[in-house]
Order: sequence, then C-alpha cells, then structure tokens
Amino acid sequence: MLKTNKPLVIPGVYDAIGAKIAEKVGFEAMFQTGYGTSATLFGMPDYGFIGATETLDNARRICRAVSVPVIVDSDTGYGNALSVWKLVRELESAGAAGIFLEDQRWPKRCGHMQGKEVITQEEYTEKLGAAIDARQSKDFIIVARTDARATEGLDAAIERGLQNKKTGADAVFIEAPRSLEEMKIIGKSIKAPLVANMIEGGTTPIMSAETLHKLGFKIILYPLSVLFANTFATMNILKELKESGTTNKSKQKVVNFDQFNDLVELPKFQKLEKRYRFSKRE
Repeated sequence: MLKTNKPLVIPGVYDAIGAKIAEKVGFEAMFQTGYGTSATLFGMPDYGFIGATETLDNARRICRAVSVPVIVDSDTGYGNALSVWKLVRELESAGAAGIFLEDQRWPKRCGHMQGKEVITQEEYTEKLGAAIDARQSKDFIIVARTDARATEGLDAAIERGLQNKKTGADAVFIEAPRSLEEMKIIGKSIKAPLVANMIEGGTTPIMSAETLHKLGFKIILYPLSVLFANTFATMNILKELKESGTTNKSKQKVVNFDQFNDLVELPKFQKLEKRYRFSKRE
C-alpha cells in the first residue's frame, strides 16, 4: 500500500467493533489509537496512563476481528530499547501490521497537548533500531514519530525525521505542524512516506487527502474521528433518554437490532452452532 501512487487514508479505532465497522465500510487499513485506548479502557486522557499490557491486549482483540492491516500506536515503547524490542515481537505475533513509535519523554501525552518533552535523538535511534531489528517480517511497518516540533522547532523536527529515515524507518511522522506552510516544508524536506495527522480541533489544520498527497504525504491519519463521533452520538441519545424517558426520536440515527447482529456476524455463529449440535447427536 505504501508503494502505490495514491494516499492511504486510515481511520483510528480503539475496539473490535469499531475495527469491524471500518473494514465493512471499505478501509484498507486502520490504526489502533492510544488516545482512544486510554479513553475507552479507563475514561482517562492520553497522558501516560496506558502501558504495554493494555496496548497489546487491545491489539490482540482488534487484529482478530478484522482481516486488514492494523497499525498500533505504541507510544514510546514503554521503556528502553529492550522494551521496544519485546513489544514489537509481541505485537507482530498478535497480528499487528506495524507500529507508531514516538520520541517523547515518559510520561507521554497526546501530540496535540501542551507540555511535551522529547528524549535525545541518540536514545530514540536506539529504540528505533531495536524495533527494526525485532520485526520478523519486512512487511511489519515501523513509523517513526517525532514530537520535537513543539519543543525544538520545525527545523529540528525535520532533522530528526531525516535521521529516522536514515536509521531505517518505513515512514516518517512529524507530529503537530501548525500551518499549511509548515506542511509544505515537511513535504519538500523529507523524501519518504510521510504521515499527516488530522485531529478535529487539533493543532494541524484539516486538509483533504488529495491536498496532503500533493504536498508529499502518504498516510493520512484520522485517529480520533470515530471516538469523537461516537462520543457525540452517545451524549445525544443519553440526553434524550434522560429527558424524555424514551429513544423514539432517535430511531433514524441508530442501527437496529438485526443490522447490528449482522455486523457482528451472528448468522455465521448460528450456523456453527447447528453444525456442532448435529455432530454431537451423531
């Protein structure tokens, strides 16, 4: 997919049902969001609360639910280079198709929040090298993310991106550029598959996939759209239920019982159930 001459638009998911919906709609790949994982598992912000265990457990569930590639937000790798090595091995075994690995100092926070810090490039290069060494398939994608734009400026972030490409990253991610002009500079400066992170209400302006591709970006990531949309829908239907005691007004805004059962493949399991019952009688 990275070698094709078209942008790769990837939605963020945080659970198995969201992953199944993304696949059903027709997305070719998806991204397991750390922000969404922290929010939905704990009801807490993307502020360093999740670790390797939560990330890996969630990846297992999501990867089992779909047949398309899942790239996993692995934050900082949750430790040193050895921690990264172990995590990559475990995620690849779980069925993940790749990781995002960032250079923030722990505890990390969402790339569009204030107060971030980054580790030295030397330390990050060790982690990135460990991730590359650990993978057992060349098809397992390593996306190198730097948050240095916020702490050291755009030029320093681009230098880190160039070094990460040199180290062997499959794609380069300069997090949270602040304008179209900065996006243009990144696109001209780094000749590698680039990531554009589109967060509604975030630091980076939202642009179309076509525009971003022309600027030099390959992976167009919408990590939080599903989370934000689901939150909006949930708040609205619960407000209606609280105020009126019924959800009748929202009938056209929700899937029905049968539609949802089709999504989770109930007919397939009903057939399996009949098969096993027959075998038992025989």
